[in-house]
Amino acid sequence: MKAVCWMGKEDMQVHEVPEPKILNPRDAIVRVTTTCICGSDLHLYDGLVPTLAQGDILGHEFMGEVVETGPGVDSAKLKTGDRVVVPFTIACGGCGPCHEELWSLCDNSNPNAWFVEKLMGHSPSGLFGYTHMMGGYAGGQAQYVRVPFADVGPIKVPESLRDDQVVFLSDIFPTGYMAAENCNIKPGDTVAIWGCGPIGQFAIRSAFMMGAGRVIAIDHVPERLQMAREGGAETLNFDDVDVLEALREITGSKGPDACMDAVGMEASGHGMQYFYDSAKQKLRLVQDRIGVLRQCIQACRKGGTVSVPGVYAGFDDKVPLGAFMNKSLTLKTGQTHMMRYMKPLLERIEKGEIDPSFVISHRLPLTQAPEGYRIFREKEDHCTKVVLDPWAEAAAA
Repeated sequence: MKAVCWMGKEDMQVHEVPEPKILNPRDAIVRVTTTCICGSDLHLYDGLVPTLAQGDILGHEFMGEVVETGPGVDSAKLKTGDRVVVPFTIACGGCGPCHEELWSLCDNSNPNAWFVEKLMGHSPSGLFGYTHMMGGYAGGQAQYVRVPFADVGPIKVPESLRDDQVVFLSDIFPTGYMAAENCNIKPGDTVAIWGCGPIGQFAIRSAFMMGAGRVIAIDHVPERLQMAREGGAETLNFDDVDVLEALREITGSKGPDACMDAVGMEASGHGMQYFYDSAKQKLRLVQDRIGVLRQCIQACRKGGTVSVPGVYAGFDDKVPLGAFMNKSLTLKTGQTHMMRYMKPLLERIEKGEIDPSFVISHRLPLTQAPEGYRIFREKEDHCTKVVLDPWAEAAAA
């Protein structure tokens, strides 16, 4: 089968690799019909997250058809022929965190938990296509994928909905929704969101679903800012304004009720702190550029909430903990607890409340994934989201 393999920093290649097999009784094999390149994949592309190995298959946003199930999979829950969306987090369904619906903190799905425990104290769940410290699972940028604990994560989707309407239930729609939920939004609140990539776009729309009065979106890519305005947000271009000063003016010096970092470890910016972060990251002294997180903490009103869906990977300095503590801020973050949100958001799609396909700019065959990674990272050709068809060229042949 064809699969997108990481061969080194900024080096993605499509290779013929062996098809996956059932390894455990609760496994399923899914024939992938649609898969995507996520902003989080770009951190891997840029070589910023450790424990990738040459030849690893990437991708954690995918859906398809079940073609085989293990003997431990209850056919009432999942069977051959089912059309499913697969969440990017892997959860067993039986441990303490899973029973508390903290699905991304599953105790049993990361076989390499010992490694993460040395860095973080405890391990989160395994993830598809996202390094060996997160389980070493092959990802979904491929024609087939093995899905562990298949009776827990995948959800069936109706034939009446297109792939591009439901595939983002695998990550970015629930992630944007949980990020907005973590803002503790009350009716009429002002929410500032740094980053107008796909997760930021879903966070904007989710914040309005939850009753936000104003959403202020911050970025510098014109097409992303335009898409944010189409979603109802006011926008700030950080190349043109001092963001902290602008937010003070917009909010009458109070500050936003909630601030969201939908950027993460590769934040862009200006000034000495940005150059300091960039230099330390290039020298591998830190893994993350945290300029956006700093601004969120500084901008947020007293007693407000900072929500962080953006991915961070390491130990970082120059965090304004003094401001965080003295303003009595609340910080809420985490990988998305996918199974809380997938079915309720599917219902919103079915009712016509939102069509998630709005975010797509590029549709490519899987064989063009390396070019898709490049233009997405470089933000060329007005690229906002790349969707890949694993079978396009095979069908043409």
